[in-house]
Amino acid sequence: MSFLSLVVKNPFRNKTRSSLAIVGIAIGIMVIVALGMITGGLENSTQSTLKAGAAEITVSQAGSTGIESSGSINQTYVTDLLSLSGVKSTAGILRASNTTTGSTSSNSTQGGFGGGLSITGIDSDKLSLIGIDSVNGTAFTNNSENQVIIGKTEAQSLNKTVGDTINLYGQNFTITGTFETGNFMTDNGIMMPLSTLQNLTSNQNKVSEVLVKVTDNANVTTVSNTITNAYPNQLSTSTAADSANRINQGLGFINTASWAISLLAIFIGAVGVINTMVMTLYERTREIGVLKAVGWKDSRILGMILGESIVLTLIAFVVGTVIAVTGVEVLLTLVPSVGNAITPSFSIYIFLRAFGIALIVGVIGGLYPAYRASRLSPTEALRYE
Repeated sequence: MSFLSLVVKNPFRNKTRSSLAIVGIAIGIMVIVALGMITGGLENSTQSTLKAGAAEITVSQAGSTGIESSGSINQTYVTDLLSLSGVKSTAGILRASNTTTGSTSSNSTQGGFGGGLSITGIDSDKLSLIGIDSVNGTAFTNNSENQVIIGKTEAQSLNKTVGDTINLYGQNFTITGTFETGNFMTDNGIMMPLSTLQNLTSNQNKVSEVLVKVTDNANVTTVSNTITNAYPNQLSTSTAADSANRINQGLGFINTASWAISLLAIFIGAVGVINTMVMTLYERTREIGVLKAVGWKDSRILGMILGESIVLTLIAFVVGTVIAVTGVEVLLTLVPSVGNAITPSFSIYIFLRAFGIALIVGVIGGLYPAYRASRLSPTEALRYE
């Protein structure tokens, strides 16, 4: 038997103990990889969101949280803001959720983010300000009362395509087109004429937000300040960069937690490996004595025990990674509202970090037992009972 074969097979002479050690380490690896895939997907989506929206500024009611579904701003602001310096074009949008409980529409509430179907009202000639540059099919007309366009991820979730009908608020609407912006929240919703949604939700002459496109070479921050100064205590503004920064701060906390889990996995895994290898050392003391008696050098004994420790942790890396990838994919499949919003990241960095942690655990966990094994006296080891 070659030295390498010996190193690979030795850890499984006690299958139960080795399996428990592998499971313990694999759990830590699984959490690290799963969190990395999810946070990486959210980071990618954040970058897409920053690039997707053509409007650089979003105007909302002063003091609002920015998540209200009903109209809170008078629609006259859509026109009033055009008179301010640096403002090129504006669009009022109304955000709502489908609350119909009819048998047809109850299916439609399954695909939206967070379990509800997101609906946005906007004039068709202003779609570019929300990031919709092209529509597969045709866009709805502003004076239509039964036409909508649907985001790509929402269409996939509901198994809808151009020409199909969808029941919203107890009425049937024809899907005239589909769109994709790169913003996971926008692509997970439906667009309809602003006036139609205002009538359906009893929000006549009200909008949730006003999207603002600045003129060429205008400073976004300056225009944003101009709007808030012109309407103090009435309107507040948020730029696309501000929104992305807030999301990135939240992801930063998740990344910090991921690193904390990584360190904890290293510590717990190292303790488990040390325990496993020390017990192995006690059981194989006479064997090691024989190997040293027939000429094995201390460095060879050290390399064998250390190699066995690394084999355990690398197997745990493979097991943990497979479980993480499979688990994330299954979760996103079973929960469409989450799966439509998040595309997991398969960045090589995530797997390299998990591999590095497994390798470090193997080295740290096997170093002490390997050193003890290499320092055993052959005569004392052969007398060991």
